[in-house]
Amino acid sequence: MSETAWLSVFVNYLANEKNYSPLTIRGYEKDIRRFFQYLEESGSLPADLTLDYLDVRSYLSWLYDQKYARNSIGRKISSLRSFYQFLLKNGAVKENPFSYLHLHKKAQRLPHFFYEDEMEALFEAARGEAPLDLRNCALLETFYATGLRVSEAVALKVGEIDFETGIVLLHGKGQKDRYVPIGGFALDALEVYFDKCRTPLMAKYQKEHPFVFVSRWGDAITARGIRYVFQKIIERGSLSKDLHPHMLRHTFATVMLDNGADLRTVQELLGHASLSSTQIYTHVTTKKMQENYRHFFPRA
Repeated sequence: MSETAWLSVFVNYLANEKNYSPLTIRGYEKDIRRFFQYLEESGSLPADLTLDYLDVRSYLSWLYDQKYARNSIGRKISSLRSFYQFLLKNGAVKENPFSYLHLHKKAQRLPHFFYEDEMEALFEAARGEAPLDLRNCALLETFYATGLRVSEAVALKVGEIDFETGIVLLHGKGQKDRYVPIGGFALDALEVYFDKCRTPLMAKYQKEHPFVFVSRWGDAITARGIRYVFQKIIERGSLSKDLHPHMLRHTFATVMLDNGADLRTVQELLGHASLSSTQIYTHVTTKKMQENYRHFFPRA
């Protein structure tokens, strides 16, 4: 089969067997297509998909010459390594040339989070009596109380919130579901929002759908819509322009660890497949501890 045919098979494998999200699959496909485009343009596209280590090194050098960031290069190589491992397992090639390629460990960026006074300012900026203000408050409270992703907020349905037990069902990456506790402040904000915003808006514009958060027209809100709402709250409160919705997820994890939660619990609540993804927050709490030490200890 041609590289295009094998890529199609690989994409189906990622979707149906690995349960990767459409966004992740598109990333893989884009990286692999760009690699074969490079081979074709350089006149080194093989007829049978077989590559040697020099082909791989040549592509890596080209990526560096194009000024790609180190993390971006690492992602592209990882996509190609997975693709060629798939080809190897299916007998299309005899070896995976990317298995010999080892990049320098990428720089680890600590996640940004809100301090307590920043959270108070954020909630204060969202408060108001207008229906959409009630939605914005419910949105912020839900983000802060559950640590959910933007995509999970978009997909959240009314029937997935249990007001009696204080549990919410979230649909995470790779079609992995998890149950997460949700606090009283968030539940109260959601009840007010349902009563005074969501229900009247949907009735006014004759909309019917199960999604929790709605736009000003009563439709299900989009990821772009959530980011727009967040930006308007930031502008209204004269807060930093660098703030973004995912910071509430970072804040949730950091607050949990600062108050004694174990790493495994935080991993489950965030829906991380690997504990290593959660461990980044231990660096955040350690950094905060060091700052407090230097600030409060007289001989620091």
